[in-house]
Amino acid sequence: MPYSDYTEELTGLKDVVVSFVERKDSILHIHLMMEQRIHTCPRCGERTSKVHDYREQRIKDISSFGQFTVLHLKKRRHACPACGKRFYENVDFLPRYHRITNRLYTYILNEFTETRSMKSIARSNNVSQTTAARAVDYVSYTPSELPEVLSIDEFRGNSGGVKFQCILTDPVNRKVFDILPTRSQEYLYWYFSKFKERRNVKFVVMDMYKSYKLMAKVLFPNATVIVDRYHFTRMVTWAFERVRIEEQKKFSDHRRKAFKNSRSILLKHSDSLTLDEIRQVEVMLSASEKLRHAYIIKENFEIFMKCKDSQSARKQLGYWNMYAMNYDLPEFENVAKTFSRWSKEILNSFDYPYTNGYTEGCNNKIKVLKRVAYGMPNFDRFRSRIMHAMAH
Repeated sequence: MPYSDYTEELTGLKDVVVSFVERKDSILHIHLMMEQRIHTCPRCGERTSKVHDYREQRIKDISSFGQFTVLHLKKRRHACPACGKRFYENVDFLPRYHRITNRLYTYILNEFTETRSMKSIARSNNVSQTTAARAVDYVSYTPSELPEVLSIDEFRGNSGGVKFQCILTDPVNRKVFDILPTRSQEYLYWYFSKFKERRNVKFVVMDMYKSYKLMAKVLFPNATVIVDRYHFTRMVTWAFERVRIEEQKKFSDHRRKAFKNSRSILLKHSDSLTLDEIRQVEVMLSASEKLRHAYIIKENFEIFMKCKDSQSARKQLGYWNMYAMNYDLPEFENVAKTFSRWSKEILNSFDYPYTNGYTEGCNNKIKVLKRVAYGMPNFDRFRSRIMHAMAH
């Protein structure tokens, strides 16, 4: 369908009159003014269209036809005939006291959903880094109601002078609930105490950080606490790795070279090994009794992890703790003691499907954001960018 007036279609701006367009230094300059309208005096409410004077305002806009765009708005200042008040006309696409359009702010905010640096986003939109950062400051994410399943974890943020920040997510609906400036027990008590409906939280998923457990027991009395499987599984892996590394240090250079690729083979479950790999494992285990004992403990842990429910897992965990304590390997003894303290929460992971998988994925994206930004010392801005990026 043909248009009688292409101004609005080309510029995307309503009620404007374009005087002329020119290009200077690869920048598109559009000279325009608003259509004449009757305005209401902000002081007395009198309606008037009387113009007192004009001023030209330079406004940065989104790029047009592949070029940076600057609007030159000839802006009217009205004079109220009743009270004498002078005031500027309303411009729908321009916030008060701003020099960039609403849609440019929106476009910049959309760019912040990507893992790009502030400098890159500012440069691609022909604004300063301060202006680009201010766009994030206008975004507000205020959580109101706690989810039924709450996942809590920490990440190394180094923002606001604190080493670790805390992330709260809803793993069922795959949403970031909030980012907290610290994981300290005092702050967590203060933060969650603000929510009245804490009893609605049915599950709390966490790693094996003691403060989280103590907080959950007090503030979420109706919730089942679940330890994420990844966190207690890696404790066994780390213990086995410490034994392997210490034992390989005792080998001669020739034998150590033969063990060069031992890590990946030794960490594989025995059911997944090929015949050639089985022979390699047998040779490696024959070279060290401690390594052989550690391998037995590690393999028994795989049996525990295959349990289908907490009842069968409780029995296998008891067997595994016995193995870990009887082989005189301090690395595994420490793990067994930790598992004893957290046995209830560990066993809950066999009855319920909730994990920190989504939360760990968010942590990985946060690491990328922090790296491309070369760190973000302002916590409030750091939080706003994370929440905005995760919400899209």
